[in-house]
Amino acid sequence: MLNVIRFPSHSVLASLVLLSTLAACSSIDGVVSGDKIDYRSATAKPTPLEVPPDLTQLAVDPRYAPQAGVISAAALQLPGAPASAPVTNQVAPVALGGVRIERQGNLRYLSTTQTPEQLWPQLQAFWKERGLTLAVDQPDVGVMETDWAENRARLSDDIIRKTLGKIFDSLFSTGERDKYRTRVERTAQGSEIFIVHRGLEEVYTNQIKDSTTWKPRPSESLLEGEMLSRLMIKLGAKDELAKAAVAQTTAAAATPVTPARARVLNDRPAATLQIDESFDRAWRRVGLALDRSGFTVEDRDRAQGLYFVRYVDPAQAGKEEPGFFGKLFSGDANKLTGPIRYRVNVKGEGEASTVSVFDTKGAPENGDAGQRIVRLLVDDLK
Repeated sequence: MLNVIRFPSHSVLASLVLLSTLAACSSIDGVVSGDKIDYRSATAKPTPLEVPPDLTQLAVDPRYAPQAGVISAAALQLPGAPASAPVTNQVAPVALGGVRIERQGNLRYLSTTQTPEQLWPQLQAFWKERGLTLAVDQPDVGVMETDWAENRARLSDDIIRKTLGKIFDSLFSTGERDKYRTRVERTAQGSEIFIVHRGLEEVYTNQIKDSTTWKPRPSESLLEGEMLSRLMIKLGAKDELAKAAVAQTTAAAATPVTPARARVLNDRPAATLQIDESFDRAWRRVGLALDRSGFTVEDRDRAQGLYFVRYVDPAQAGKEEPGFFGKLFSGDANKLTGPIRYRVNVKGEGEASTVSVFDTKGAPENGDAGQRIVRLLVDDLK
């Protein structure tokens, strides 16, 4: 991670040193700030990041429009159906103020009695209060995604940064950017809320370190947990209790357990993987894996076990909009560019499930793109 100071001219720097001395007393309060997340102070940055083609907001394909206003993103459990047997990597949900946090392996999510329609304006307000703008806001498919933003809380807390930052905040950069995807699924009891973090980091492009570019960095479960905790408070849970509930599930997730395993299956008509989870659990985990792997889920049909996704091959991303993300990837310019839509089918087979890739017409996809999608999912699920 780069922690960059972009210096101004010598004359301006001299003035800043003088101002830093005069402002030292007023900056002491900021030094002791311990907030883990601060996107609000970065909302006025002058140069926004360019957005890659697979992350921009596109209109939902009419073929995938939900029927009769029902969000088909549900992990439904029929009323009166018996609860599934407990498993070794799942802990009891922690309920607070009508919302509870649940864990399934290393997957954490919120469950509430509120409907998606009731939740949506609260989620919009929640991200706005965090200082984040929404790049995707699609209540019809239950997907919300923020724009890229910098977490200013990760800047060093030394007195110089605190002082100069009050005058010229753009002098300093963490060298990181974050965005969050929220997915709301309707259930028989209300809704489930999933939050996924995605990150970028600024890296040098050569040994003399005179230029930089951006590349993806791993998702951070701690940031996801922090946002879940804050969302619980937004939905009615008390501050300290919400933090304790998230901490409890975090500790449980760190307990050594036998992880669910995933593997590629060869000699199938379509690119396919197998995961050691029943359908209900596999459905949730595949949905989160798709979010983390950079897919755009345009619609879901749980009854058929289908995710309708939009995917840009990393070898082609950025070709139509060169610049920021054009530097991230490379490939043959003669190849077909642009987003391609696929159907990802989750099918339960007892205590295991298979996940297969089909093209937009429902034909098996077993080419390079299909195999790449399967490998991305296996890396997240295994």
